[in-house]
Amino acid sequence: MKIRNGINLYKYAKTLIPGGTTLFSKRSELYLPNKWPAYFKKAKKINVWDLSGIKYLDMFCAVGTSILGYGNESVNKSVFKNIDNGNLSTLNCPEEVTLAKTIINHHSWASMAKFTRGGGEANALAIRIARSFTKKKNIAFCGYHGWHDWYLSANINSKNNLDQHLMSGLNYDGIPENLRNTSFPFPYNDLDYLKRLIEKKNIGIIKMEVMRNFKPQTNYLKNIRKICNKKKIVLIFDECTSGYRQNMGGIHLKFNVFPDLAIFGKALGSGYAINAVIGKKHIMKKAENTFISSTFWGERIGYTAALASIKEFKRLNIFKKIEINGKMIKKIWLELSKKHNVPIKIMGTNAIPSFEFQHDNEKRKTFVSQEMLKKRILATNVIYITVFHTKKNISKYIKTLDSIFSDISKKNINKILKSKVRFKPINRIN
Repeated sequence: MKIRNGINLYKYAKTLIPGGTTLFSKRSELYLPNKWPAYFKKAKKINVWDLSGIKYLDMFCAVGTSILGYGNESVNKSVFKNIDNGNLSTLNCPEEVTLAKTIINHHSWASMAKFTRGGGEANALAIRIARSFTKKKNIAFCGYHGWHDWYLSANINSKNNLDQHLMSGLNYDGIPENLRNTSFPFPYNDLDYLKRLIEKKNIGIIKMEVMRNFKPQTNYLKNIRKICNKKKIVLIFDECTSGYRQNMGGIHLKFNVFPDLAIFGKALGSGYAINAVIGKKHIMKKAENTFISSTFWGERIGYTAALASIKEFKRLNIFKKIEINGKMIKKIWLELSKKHNVPIKIMGTNAIPSFEFQHDNEKRKTFVSQEMLKKRILATNVIYITVFHTKKNISKYIKTLDSIFSDISKKNINKILKSKVRFKPINRIN
C-alpha cells in the first residue's frame, strides 16, 4: 500500500473494515473528524509517532492499557524471552497457573480464576458462570460491560436504557428478541431504585463497576453486598477499567466490600492482551458444567506480560505515583477553569480523571482536540494516567490547555472550531 497518511488510510479502511477500525474507541470521529492522525508507527513511554513520523504526547495511552507507558523494557524482555521459547503449543503454559495464584493472593475472598484475552469476553464469561450457578437468570447492571448480547439486550425494552452507562445510542441490531426482559440497568448510587428492580424483575445477578466518575455514597456498596447475601444474588464487580490501576488488585479492596466474582483487564497486561475472572470456589466451579473455551486464551504472552507487569508495579511503586499525578491533573484543571471563568465539572478517579464543560460541551471538547493536535498532543477531556504523566512531562499539555481555555472564554466557539463536531458516544456520568 502506498497510503502513508493516517487520515487517508482511515478513509480507505472504512471501505474494508466496518466502522474503519476494530476498536470503537479508536474511531477518528470520536475526537477530530477528518483530521485525526488515526494510525501509529511507533509508541514509547507517553509518546506516539504517526505514519508521517510526527511525534505526539499521548494523554490516552491506548485507552488505559499502558499505565507503565508504552514498551516497558522489563515487560517486553519477559515477553520476548517466552516468544523465543514458543508462544502456543499442544500443552498448557505454566504461567497460567502462576498468574492465577498471584491474582488470588491479592484477593483473599477469591479462590479460583479463569482468563480471556478481551474485556468483553471476560464479562460474558462471568455472566455465564453466574447464570450457571443461580436459578434466577435476570441481571441488574450498572456501568459499561462490553458488547455481548446479554448487555445490549437491555436496549430492546427501551433504546435509551444504556444511555446513562458510558455509551449512548447503542443499537441492538442482531440481538435476539427473546432476550427482552433479561437485563436491566440501574443508576449508580441509587439504592432504592435497585431494591425496586430486584423485587419487580426477579434479579439473580447484580453486575456493576465499583466506581467510575463518582465515589460511592456512604455504605452504598456495603448495602448492595448485604442485599445480595439476603436475596442470594450473585454480585459481580467489573474492574476491567479500575483494577490494578490504583492499588494491587481491585479498587473494591479500598472499600472493603467483596463480590462473588470480579473481572480485571486493561492495565493488568501493560498493553498485552490478558483479562481475568476470579471468584469464590463454589461459584467458579460451575464453569466446569458449561462450555467455556477459546484456543488463544492459552497463549502465554498475556500471562507473561501480566506477571512481569505486577513485578514492575511493585518495583516502581506505581500506584502512589499515579495517584499523585492524577490529583495534580485535577488541580490544574480546576485552576484553569477558575482563571478563565470556563465552568467545568471534574469527575473520575485520580487514575482516570475527566471533565465536562458546562456549556457547549461537545463543541468545546472537539476544540480541545483540535488545538491540542496543533501542538502535537493527542488529548480530549479524559486522561488515562501513567507513571510518565508528571508535571514536567506534560508541561506542554498544561500550557496548551491554558491557551485553549483562554480562547473559549473570549471567542465564539462556532468561529474558532474548524472541524466537524465529534461524534458523541460517551456520557461518562454514571
